[in-house]
Amino acid sequence: MSEAWPGRRITTSPPVREALHRVGTPAYVYDVAEVRRNARRLRSALPRQSSLYYSLKANPHPALLGTLREGGAKPEVCSPGELDAALEAGWPAADVLYTGPGKRDVDLTSALRLGVRTFSVDSPSALDQLDKLAANLGVRARCLLRVNDDQPTPGQRLTMTGVPSQFGADTAWVLAEPERFTGGPNAPVVGLHLYMGTNLVRVDDLFAQFGHALRTATRTIAALAAEGARIEVLDLGGGFGAPFARAGAAVAFDGLRERLEELFDDEVPGWRAGRPAIAFESGRYLVGTAGTLVTAVLDAKRSHGREIVVLESGINHLGGMSGLRRVPPLLPELLAVGRAPDPAEATETTVVGPLCTPLDTWAHRAPLPKLVPGDLLAVPNTGAYGLHASLLAFLGHPAPAEVVVDGELPGSPVVHASRLHLTRAPIHGAPGKE
Repeated sequence: MSEAWPGRRITTSPPVREALHRVGTPAYVYDVAEVRRNARRLRSALPRQSSLYYSLKANPHPALLGTLREGGAKPEVCSPGELDAALEAGWPAADVLYTGPGKRDVDLTSALRLGVRTFSVDSPSALDQLDKLAANLGVRARCLLRVNDDQPTPGQRLTMTGVPSQFGADTAWVLAEPERFTGGPNAPVVGLHLYMGTNLVRVDDLFAQFGHALRTATRTIAALAAEGARIEVLDLGGGFGAPFARAGAAVAFDGLRERLEELFDDEVPGWRAGRPAIAFESGRYLVGTAGTLVTAVLDAKRSHGREIVVLESGINHLGGMSGLRRVPPLLPELLAVGRAPDPAEATETTVVGPLCTPLDTWAHRAPLPKLVPGDLLAVPNTGAYGLHASLLAFLGHPAPAEVVVDGELPGSPVVHASRLHLTRAPIHGAPGKE
């Protein structure tokens, strides 16, 4: 198995070849060295005094979480499962930011009992809910009020604000009735949470959205302060883009730090001393370029004048979430492992997965060499919104293996190999046989 594309070695090292031979394909291969590089690269683009949250929704694999925790990132979770993963990775509950709309009483109570104290909330009823539950347990929580700004910001790939949304309270609502958004004695509002856009790759677009968020925050802070609220935290979200299922490297975002620091000096003079503390979030940027999906050809034929290849993997392993627009429409770049690219050899090929539905299609005109069963293909940059954002339960095919290597160690050794399994457990006390 030779190098599949320039600059990517994780499918070529002897330990990876041995692991793939042992666990088989399909397999996601993650390189924690790339996660470290991405974390360092992003930290260098953000103000020095700011903190960084990792959004577990991008990929909750324990090896990636451990690497990010060691690098100083904090966890942002939005479900009991993600909270469990964060705590199992070694983060203290006090470091967790619990986000997401429409939280259940049972989930909030469990999080509070485990020691989580910081929550993003979206409405007055959500503030009342958390205050009541915290009072029942005799603890004090901290609320970041999520704000849905009145206008979207330019350059967004996925609109996160300025539209009717389950995320946050409209700015106009907060400014008109600030007394409803200060929280209660056991869950006061101590910060703002503004997430304007996602998957942005231009520094100008990122700077514009953070500047817009900061202007909205300034107006909101003034309104809440008049009602006695003291804003100690300003979470400006993220939106740092990364290539998805296409070849390419992580963006450097050169110059963003200097522009943001100058902006903060002008707009929030106390930020360097932590008044307020500034936070950012990232998911796909930190792990997206660290993953590659390797999958084999199961069948190859010609149908109605078109080459057709059937792979081990389909939308059950990659791309099942594209329809939800959390990731771009799936147009994967398929790279033949062990072959040097030869444009003269390429043939337009329809690439499908093994599911019993015509919707399980990755590409209709992928330029690929002539393939036969057993050939391997690699999909680069699938470390974010890959396996964990797919239709894994649909039709019951096994999950791909997940193999973790460390490219900063000699020989890029495999440090972890595992496979997710879906299991069914009885609900004790429910009707029926257990």
